[in-house]
Amino acid sequence: MARAERAAATFAELTESMRGRLLVGPVASMRPQVDDTVATLRRLAAHTSVTTAALGRLDPAFLRQERLRLTHARESARPEIAAELDRAISALTAQEEVHARLSATRERLLVRLESTVIVLEGLVARVVELSALDATSGADTPTALDHLTADLELTRQSLHELDRETRDDLD
Repeated sequence: MARAERAAATFAELTESMRGRLLVGPVASMRPQVDDTVATLRRLAAHTSVTTAALGRLDPAFLRQERLRLTHARESARPEIAAELDRAISALTAQEEVHARLSATRERLLVRLESTVIVLEGLVARVVELSALDATSGADTPTALDHLTADLELTRQSLHELDRETRDDLD
């Protein structure tokens, strides 16, 4: 999160430093998207923390060992005991499935958090570059800014989708 917030702060500083230049309007118009992206990253980081804490409450090795132990016991169990063992095995299997789902969610969140931070840092680097080009040559910066804005919007939308999916997974 520190890297994302640093990228957003740098973006804000760049916007301020462009006052009076042609790029200030298009760059400033990206600021709400950057801020929204960072806010969504904060929510996803909170989801990641909750998921990590939940994973800490489950011991997959213990669950697997218990399920195997009960499965072996089930093989030689009398019929009146077999039903109870089946219920216990089913409960252990359900816990293992919860662990697997939480692990997959956590992994998906961590990868998305990292990739989005890198995208934000890349956005800042490109705006720095475009600012320098605009100041020196007036090169085709509007087209490049349009591409950056579109990329940022796609990133922002995909984060919102992941945020919704994660909330649904955790509810």
